[in-house]
This record gives sequence, C-alpha cells and structure tokens, in this order.
Amino acid sequence: MSEQPNVRTQSRRASPWPVFVALGFALSEVGIFIGLYPVAVGGLLLLGASVAGILRESGYVRDLWRPLTGLGAAFSVLGVAIVATVVDPATVEIVALVEEPSGVVGRGLSVVGAGGILVAFGLTGSLFE
Repeated sequence: MSEQPNVRTQSRRASPWPVFVALGFALSEVGIFIGLYPVAVGGLLLLGASVAGILRESGYVRDLWRPLTGLGAAFSVLGVAIVATVVDPATVEIVALVEEPSGVVGRGLSVVGAGGILVAFGLTGSLFE
C-alpha cells in the first residue's frame, strides 16, 4: 500500500525518431556507395527529416522548417564539394554532366538533389506556417 494512493507516476513515451535516423542513414549510405541514386536521395530525405523531427520534439527548435532548410543547405554544400573534387567547373559542360552521371559525380549529384529537396520543403513549410 502506498502512502499517496492518488499520485500518478509519469510514464515516459519512446520517441520513434531514432529508428528513422538509423534507417535513413543506412539507406543513404547504401545508395551512395552502391550507386543506387533514388535510394540515396530517399535515405538522405529520411535522415534530414528525422533529425529535424528530433530537434523539434526535444524542444531545441520552435518549428520544423528552419532545421530542415539548414540540413538541406549542408547536404547541398557537401554534394557540391564531392562533385568539385572530381570535376573542374571551368572545363566541363554541366548539361553533359547531369545527363550521364557516373561514379563520384553521380553520388555527389544525388546528395545535392536531396539537399535541394530539403531546402525546398523547408522554405515552403516556413511560408505556409
């Protein structure tokens, strides 16, 4: 018997975000390293959205859209850096590069694409909130 029978103990609920972070990280790595570009983009989108969700749920940010935009910008910069390690921007045609992405260039373009999508979602969400 308890001395305070009407006192409730608070039960903590589990957050689903860590599972999605792990899944997004795994999918993005598999897609990038094997060269499955749609899997890489989908994994990076899941990873970015999950990290933004964790930040929102834990109270570090007020809305979901700013971290989503920031992560997208970081992914875009990282992807451009990956492409720039292989391609000299002054000597290559951008259209030919995008039409036939292969190797490291295709992987970098998939990271840039996912970053661009995250930035677009973040900016659109902040406009409509």
